[in-house]
Amino acid sequence: MKASDCQKIGSVWAIGQGLLTALVPQLSVALTKKMLGMNFENVEALAAKPAYRRQIRAMGVGLAAAGVTGLVLERMSDEDDVDTGAETS
Repeated sequence: MKASDCQKIGSVWAIGQGLLTALVPQLSVALTKKMLGMNFENVEALAAKPAYRRQIRAMGVGLAAAGVTGLVLERMSDEDDVDTGAETS
């Protein structure tokens, strides 16, 4: 597997994870509570503030944007390689 393929897969993963986090931040809150519950007591009494959910949503949007940027840059790099005649194997 070429490095560019791994970068594309990573970018697609970032887009998917970012969109999921941006659209459903409650999943991230639930996962965090579950992880904390393994080591602490009374975690079920914790409640996420609306500001925290907005911050999680903003991180998701940023992650999706980073994934899109990675795909665009990779595509531009592929086009430059074809234009210069330098094919990678």
